Amino acid sequence: MTSPAVLPHVDAVRAALAAVQLAVYVGGAPPGPTSLPKTFTVLYPGPGAASPASLADDRTTLDLLLQVTCVGTTPEGALGTADRARAALAAPLTVAGRACWRAEELGGPPLQRDDDVTPPLYYLPVQLRIRSIPA
Repeated sequence: MTSPAVLPHVDAVRAALAAVQLAVYVGGAPPGPTSLPKTFTVLYPGPGAASPASLADDRTTLDLLLQVTCVGTTPEGALGTADRARAALAAPLTVAGRACWRAEELGGPPLQRDDDVTPPLYYLPVQLRIRSIPA
C-alpha cells in the first residue's frame, strides 16, 4: 500500500474555505501589483507524516499540520476571517478514498500587524492538525 498523499488534503481544505467565499492562496499571497481582497487566507501545509496503522507497519494513517493564516486590512477583518475559516473546517474534510477526522485546532500566535506592506495588514495564524485513514 502506498503512503497517503498530502495534496488531496490541502485541496480539501482549500475547497472548504472557498465554499464559504474566502479567497485562498497556498504558500503565500501573490506578489506584486496584484490587488488583493480586503480579507483572505493563506495555507501553509507541512509535509505530513504517514504512521503505521497496525503492527504490519502499513503506513496508511496521515497526520498533517497545516496553518491557515487569516489576513485582513483591519484587526476585525482578520479575526472575522479566522472565525469563518474555523467554522468552515469544523466538519470532517472530504478526501477521495480517505476517512478524515475533524480538524484539531492547535491554536497559534496572536493577532499581529504587518507594517512591511502598504497599507498595513493584520494577520492571525490558525494552526490545525488533519488526520485521515483509508476509507
